[in-house]
Amino acid sequence: MTSDTALAFAHPEARADATAPADPRDRISLRDHVVVAEIGAFQQERGHPQRLRFNVVVEVRPNPDPLADDVDRILSYDRITEAIADELATGRVNLLETLAERVAERVLAAPQAMRAFVRIEKLDIGPYALGVEIVRSRAELPLQAADAAGGAVHPLVVCLDAAAIAAPDLPARLDGWLGQGAPVVLVPGLPDLPRPQTGHRPTQRRIDLLAMEQAAWMLAARDPRCVVMSARTEIDWAIRRGRSLVWAPSKMVLDAADGPKIVDPVALALWLAETLAARRLIVHGPVTVPAGSRVEVQRA
Repeated sequence: MTSDTALAFAHPEARADATAPADPRDRISLRDHVVVAEIGAFQQERGHPQRLRFNVVVEVRPNPDPLADDVDRILSYDRITEAIADELATGRVNLLETLAERVAERVLAAPQAMRAFVRIEKLDIGPYALGVEIVRSRAELPLQAADAAGGAVHPLVVCLDAAAIAAPDLPARLDGWLGQGAPVVLVPGLPDLPRPQTGHRPTQRRIDLLAMEQAAWMLAARDPRCVVMSARTEIDWAIRRGRSLVWAPSKMVLDAADGPKIVDPVALALWLAETLAARRLIVHGPVTVPAGSRVEVQRA
């Protein structure tokens, strides 16, 4: 009984240890994350934000491949804090139990997440902490709930040719795209500069990708909102926050087993738009758009 009582009040990491399967999984954790929110079923709690403390442990699926120090191959800690922030932003709830369920659903929507331990405590009710703790597994999460918990955001992807990158009205154009109410992902075209020609497709692909990344950094110099990003995890993070970014394509293209083999900026922009489930792709200049797109294409 003593050990059961101690476990009941222990950190969720101890609960995870005590209930681990024969082949223990890796875990990531969030400790003592305190936020202020309005919550509670009683009238005296309405209109009075209070502190909530979150402790979360997530068991993750082992990665079959070497991590190679690559953030795209792990479950980011941001997934936990974002699940909390996004759920609190959806509106007021009465019960900690409801909030815990919804946070667990959002966390378990990540493909690496297998089981989540969520503890939430109210810190301002009295000289003590009142709270709940739940354990949910991916197997228990209905598919429909998993889809909803993902909180999909559909960005606007814009492919810029060299003239559009150099245009003096680029900041105004960016204002207009951001004004459409979606995060904006800019895809740079190839710069109007001579590039080495190797006559060897794999090496030429690398050179052309690097040329696009040169153009990405030229964009970064034009406007502080043009932040260059390459990792899918970082890009998803920016999109969920409604931010603009410039795509440096080498990492995602070379990491993808079915990525484009020829470096054509419009084809790459379309591939990225489909990968990110973009609402629209905007292209500049007299370019040819590959047929069969699953994303709406608009010419600027």
